[in-house]
Amino acid sequence: MPSLSPYRSDLDYAYAPGMFPAMECLLHRPDLARRVLLHTKAAGTEGAQRLIELAGKCHVRVEEADRALGRISGKENCFAAAVFEKFDDLLDAQKPHVVLHNPSDCGNVGTILRTSLGFGVEDVALIRPCVDVFDPRVVRASMGSMFQLRIHVYDTFDQYRLAYPEHMLYPFMLDGSKSLPDVLAGEVPARWSLIFGNEGSGLPAEFAAMGQPVRIPSNERIDSLNLSIAAAIGVYGFTRK
Repeated sequence: MPSLSPYRSDLDYAYAPGMFPAMECLLHRPDLARRVLLHTKAAGTEGAQRLIELAGKCHVRVEEADRALGRISGKENCFAAAVFEKFDDLLDAQKPHVVLHNPSDCGNVGTILRTSLGFGVEDVALIRPCVDVFDPRVVRASMGSMFQLRIHVYDTFDQYRLAYPEHMLYPFMLDGSKSLPDVLAGEVPARWSLIFGNEGSGLPAEFAAMGQPVRIPSNERIDSLNLSIAAAIGVYGFTRK
C-alpha cells in the first residue's frame, strides 16, 4: 500500500481521525473508505474491535500506523482514523438547506455540520473562500456527522442561488429586519435556506436585500453570538416550526 501523506487540500483523500468518526465513515459511506488505521495502544479495546469488525464487513484494509496517526492528528492520543475518498454531493432541491458563507474556523464548521444533522437538516452548502470541509479538524469536530450529510462547496453565492432558486432565503444578520421569534411566528415555507456569514465580518451588506433578513435578539451586554451558536439557534427554531 502507498504511504500516507499529512493532509493537504490537493489530495483526493482525507482522514476521519478518532474512533467514532472512523466508525461513522464505515457505517454511512463504506464505499469511500480506503483504509482503517489503528494505534498499537488501541489493541484489544472495544472500539478497536468494533472498527475491525466494520472494516471486515466493508472489505477495508486495517493496519497499525502509530506514526501516520501522529502526523494526521498532530496529537499523541489519536488511536484510530479512517482514510476516505473525498466526495461532492448535490443538495436535495426539495429539502431545507444551511448555507455557510466564507466560514474560516474548522471547529465552527464541524460543529454546525453535527448540529444540522442533529436537528434534521441534511443539506449544507459552503461558499468560498472558506475552510476546507475535508480538513481532519472539520471531520473530527463534526464527530463524523458529515458522512450522513449532503455537502457541496460553491465558488460564489450566485452559483448556489442559481441552483436552488425556489428556496426562501433567510440571511442571519445583526441588523436583520425581523427578529427570529417574529419570523417563526409567521408562515415559513417548506424549502428554506438559512444563511450564516463569516465569524468576524458576518454577511456582506447586500444580503440585507435578499429574502427575509433575520436577527437573533439578545441583550446589549454582548455584540454578537459565536457562529456555531447562532447557527444552532436558527436551525433549531426553523426545524421546530
